Amino acid sequence: MSWDARTYHQVSNPQFAWGQKVLERLPLSGDETVVDVGCGTGRLTALLCERLPRGRVIGFDRDAGMIARAREHLSSFGSRVELIVGDATALPEGLSGRLVDAVFSTATFHWVLDHDALFSSIHRVLRPGGRLVAQCGGRGNLARVLDRLATILDEPALASWFVGVRPTWHFAGDDETAARLARLGFVNVSAALVPAPTPFASRDEFRTFLTNVVLGQRLSALTDAAVKEQVIERVVEAHAPDDPPFSLDYVRLDLAASRAG
Repeated sequence: MSWDARTYHQVSNPQFAWGQKVLERLPLSGDETVVDVGCGTGRLTALLCERLPRGRVIGFDRDAGMIARAREHLSSFGSRVELIVGDATALPEGLSGRLVDAVFSTATFHWVLDHDALFSSIHRVLRPGGRLVAQCGGRGNLARVLDRLATILDEPALASWFVGVRPTWHFAGDDETAARLARLGFVNVSAALVPAPTPFASRDEFRTFLTNVVLGQRLSALTDAAVKEQVIERVVEAHAPDDPPFSLDYVRLDLAASRAG
């Protein structure tokens, strides 16, 4: 299933805010080449470009619609930004063997189920001494909404839609991620889980975000549009009595590492 890139560009304010904090953890001189893995519609890629007036940014995303929207959003940066449709586990192929100074990513790695392949791919494109600075969903992310969704989808009328459907996310822990990065050859490794509860101003805002960001991919096997709308509405209604209402229990995995020099 493809993303609705234009809607995502408008509603992804939590991801944008988290990404700004990740950028603050990435020291840059201004002349580096940096890959933005999971660049989406380019909102954060634009900030990265601004920090690299003599450098280059390569935006990488597996969704062609996201890349198309990013191309519009980043047109003013000209040849300083390159946009590629590709899988994060195949960065060396996507970059045609080029090495880069840093890899930046936010709200993306949890969409990749094979983290060994992901971090191996990143390690192979970094120059010696190159840095990885990223954030994604971590262990416990969205537990409340996913538990409520699971209860609904376990009902016999719905369960048959999801027989054989692969998991959508991999929310890894901090210790396992740090160990994985070290095993794959990274040094200066850090990883931490950070709660990031995210309230929404209204029921409508919550529903729009849930539909387009949280549940769109998870419910893609449910091809009956009316039934899908009913499921989403039930999930929204389950969050109404919460304190505060219409809030998502995000947990972010902040990580950083370097390739040995």
